[in-house]
Amino acid sequence: MVLDSFSVRVALGVVTLTLLFLFWASFQRTRSPYAGWWSVALMLFFTGNCAFLLNGTEAQVWANPLGNVLVVSGAFSVWAGARTLRDLKATPLQLAAAPLVTAVASAVEAPAVNVWSGGFVYLGMMTLGIALAAWELWFIKSAHSQMHKALAAAAGLLAAYYLCRWGVYFMEGPSSPAFRTYFGPAPAGLVSLVLLVTVSFSMTALTSDQLIKGLKERATSDHLTGLLNRGTFLELAGSEVKRLRSSETVVALMLADLDHFKAINDKYGHPAGDAALKAFADSCTASVRSTDLIGRYGGEEFILFLPGATQERAESIAAEISRRMASLEGPGGFPFPTISYGVTSSNPDVTDLAAMIEVADAALYSAKAQGRNRIVGANRLAAEPIPDEAGK
Repeated sequence: MVLDSFSVRVALGVVTLTLLFLFWASFQRTRSPYAGWWSVALMLFFTGNCAFLLNGTEAQVWANPLGNVLVVSGAFSVWAGARTLRDLKATPLQLAAAPLVTAVASAVEAPAVNVWSGGFVYLGMMTLGIALAAWELWFIKSAHSQMHKALAAAAGLLAAYYLCRWGVYFMEGPSSPAFRTYFGPAPAGLVSLVLLVTVSFSMTALTSDQLIKGLKERATSDHLTGLLNRGTFLELAGSEVKRLRSSETVVALMLADLDHFKAINDKYGHPAGDAALKAFADSCTASVRSTDLIGRYGGEEFILFLPGATQERAESIAAEISRRMASLEGPGGFPFPTISYGVTSSNPDVTDLAAMIEVADAALYSAKAQGRNRIVGANRLAAEPIPDEAGK
């Protein structure tokens, strides 16, 4: 029995449109990037499927290539959505390349009379897009629901099916009995319909995971700088101090304060102050290791926890941060502020995080009292100002 391709396409279109409304409502509520990309993919699949329904009419000359482009774009939208679950992004070029190649291939193979114009490229690009999505889903971090493994397997099966379509198309052509029976529009639509429904119901688990992950990040991070907030920093650093003390590993702690920060807000406005805070956060991140902790302690004051660093090493890191900061300038060319630092390191008299912060705070107060733009360590009372040419 040969399946009726028109009926299968209509059924696929109805189901796709229904899922599109459901997932768009989910995206409106959760703002999950994954739900957003899946909604985009469903919309592209639906409009591409509608274009294919015009095959055999006068509109085929433009509808058939358009359908190829839209469906391929949908496959790569699924890939882009899967990447968001790994905190990665797809570039516009990556998203546009496959549809553009498909468009050219479809346009040059007589689309007015050839239903399979560009078919070889179309099937190849569909295989690639779905396979890439399966790859991204398989390597999602384990913090997510294990549902991603099942979704990766489903996407892998669909990619394998399209690979078989591509291979039979290449070897025997679209008019061969084998292709028409197992890999033509009707059986392919039926396979896509089953997997689409199955995958869509499973998608909600990953969408929820992404939403929960985003809420956790907002709860532990400072919204402006992206650094740890004060509570999270103190919790993580407190645990690290206990662990490092038991192993007798040295640790340094640094408090930093942006000099005359209020004057920047008063003279240039609060957006300029926000830019300065972000620039300092970026300078810190670029100057320390990924294992170090950086937090916004409050207002224009920041705190850094450097496991394994001596006080001398911490002071050199402070100088590096200031050099990076001095090499930048704010929007409109206004100068970013200098920074004062108070630095301490673990020793037998300093046994917990609160004590280290207290010592570093006293050193920071001394740096401000001496004229700011200085690094004061707990083992000395005076320090030379950080040279202006450091960032040049």
